[in-house]
Amino acid sequence: MACKVVKKGLVGAALGAAVLALLFGVKAPSYVRTAFHKVRHDAQGAVPVEFEIQRARDAVAALKPAMEDNLENIIRTDVEIEYLDREVASTRENLAREKREMVALRDDLKAGEYKVGSTTYTPDELKSELARRFDRYTHGKQMLEKKESIVKSRRLAVAAARDQLRKMADQKQALLAQIEAIEARLKQIEATKAGDEFNLDDSALARARADVSDLEKRVEVMARYASERGKIADKSVPVILDSGRDVVKEIDDEFGPGGKAQDKADKNL
Repeated sequence: MACKVVKKGLVGAALGAAVLALLFGVKAPSYVRTAFHKVRHDAQGAVPVEFEIQRARDAVAALKPAMEDNLENIIRTDVEIEYLDREVASTRENLAREKREMVALRDDLKAGEYKVGSTTYTPDELKSELARRFDRYTHGKQMLEKKESIVKSRRLAVAAARDQLRKMADQKQALLAQIEAIEARLKQIEATKAGDEFNLDDSALARARADVSDLEKRVEVMARYASERGKIADKSVPVILDSGRDVVKEIDDEFGPGGKAQDKADKNL
């Protein structure tokens, strides 16, 4: 059943395209596009301006939840950065303490002192302890570098997010101001219309003038085309001179006697 419907739709579309091609030829796509744009333009023009203003206000108001979500994320990241700063500071203190203890053990080992507090160790035991502490120190130092890198990248991200949020807030205020200006302009226009005793819509007259002008241009093109085409098609017709006509005398009467004397007089003018 669905296949039949699809086939019927395709056949109908094909027939429609064929009819358009027969009526308008190669101009058919242009006529279709023009008709589509006209219908869309007329539909948009039918929407009241007040409705469009409210729709613009709603679009601007829809920015608020997104801005609030971004602000919450920024604040949450700020808190995480503070806790990371504390961890970094604590790690630095621990590493500094471990460094002092390792240096002390190393110095004892070099000096041949194997007693730490009240406990005496063998050299190998001190070396093992020193190696264990140094490995732990190296791992802690690597973790410190990672935490510092994370803190730095998050600070940069928060700064960029705050800058973007400020720009969004500024643009939101600018859009609201623009909408206010449009609404004020609309009220001014409505007040002007209300003050007029007669409110004549001259848009129909303007369209009629445009149609007449286009028609006039079209007829003028047709007339000029017919004239030019006639000139191309016409052949010269020989002129039959009357045997009793004195053409030389007629030219002399009109332009004066010819000859070199006349040409010289014309040049002196």
